[in-house]
Amino acid sequence: MVAGLKEFTARVERNGVYEPVLDAENGEELMRVQPGVSIVLGNRPPESPGTLYISTKQVVWLSDVDRAKGYAVDFLSISLHAVSRDPEAYTSPCIYTQIETEDDEDESDGSDSESNGVLDLSKITEMRLVPSDPNQLDSLFEVFCECAELNPELIEEGEEEHNWIFSADQLEDEAIGDDSEWPVPQNLSNPIGQSNGDHDLARTVLELQINDQRFEDAEEMEHESDSDRH
Repeated sequence: MVAGLKEFTARVERNGVYEPVLDAENGEELMRVQPGVSIVLGNRPPESPGTLYISTKQVVWLSDVDRAKGYAVDFLSISLHAVSRDPEAYTSPCIYTQIETEDDEDESDGSDSESNGVLDLSKITEMRLVPSDPNQLDSLFEVFCECAELNPELIEEGEEEHNWIFSADQLEDEAIGDDSEWPVPQNLSNPIGQSNGDHDLARTVLELQINDQRFEDAEEMEHESDSDRH
């Protein structure tokens, strides 16, 4: 079930600072706290600055002005996250995210997310997190990637497998499962920007490299055979 963006108001006071209440019983841990972050939902104007909390399970933003205002989204509901520095895409450098909703066919970007002045979070499919210090973007992105790896997409029986991120270790495990006699390149790396997309391209690259190895072995065997005949 896709939770999407939701309101979050559960706070606890620690040393005079109000922090989000986490699900510690199920292993949720806080990974990063970044103050001075504005949040932009869809096409709406930025909210007043708040504090960003990234845990092993979700992204939480809490307003510094209004203690009753806050938003959260599970990593399982984030289909894409990336660093955006293009002023034509948005005026300020930010972490751009796409959020899955219950209705995948709803292409709303926030233009119809407000009715009679009431914000409908179920229709928000884009979220931008704008830190006051743009130099924090890369480190924030790294934490996003780390936590996304901890929350792989759940695969239902009969569905094709589409994972968040495919590391070199995962590709190696797949190759070993298919045919353990063929070596796997050790210099595979992930692209910048992560999405919950099809990994067929990564697998195709791996298969091409494996096929290249088989082709070289076939040439070597043919050369040895010719040498024996001479």
